Amino acid sequence: MEQIPVTKNGYTELEAELKDLKTVQRPAVIEAIATAREHGDLSENAEYHAAREQQSFIEGRIQELEAVIGRAQIIDPSTLSGDTVKFGATITIVDEETDEESTYQIVGDYESDMEKGKISISAPIARALIGKSEGDSVSVKTPKGARDYEILNVKFK
Repeated sequence: MEQIPVTKNGYTELEAELKDLKTVQRPAVIEAIATAREHGDLSENAEYHAAREQQSFIEGRIQELEAVIGRAQIIDPSTLSGDTVKFGATITIVDEETDEESTYQIVGDYESDMEKGKISISAPIARALIGKSEGDSVSVKTPKGARDYEILNVKFK
C-alpha cells in the first residue's frame, strides 16, 4: 500500500478528529437514533432518518481516517532545511502581475486548508513550486489562466 505524506501537526489533527468521532460524535448519534426510535413510526420519522444519515457519515469518516493514519508517513518540517521547495516547506511567493504576496505551507492531501494557508502537495501551485528555489519564477496553470509567481522565501518550521 502506498504511504500518504502527512506533517507531524497534520497527523496530530487527524488523530484528534478520529478520537472525537469515536468518543463523542458516534455515541451522540447512537443516542439520537435511540431517541428517534422511541417516537414510533420510523417510515415518516425525519429525526430518525437524519440521525441514520449522520451515523453513516461518521462511520465512513472513521474508516477513511483509520486508513489514512495507518498509511501515514509522518514528516516533521522542522527537521528539514535548505532553500529548495519540498513537502513541508513554508513558502512566500509574489504574483508577478499583481505584486500580491502569499504564504503557503505544502502539506498532505488530508490536511490541506486554504484558509489556513496550507495547500495540498497535489495542488497545481504546489506541484509547480516543488524543486524550485528562492528567486525562481514559476508559471502555474490555474482555472483563470496561467499565473507567474516568484519565490521570495522558503523556510521549514
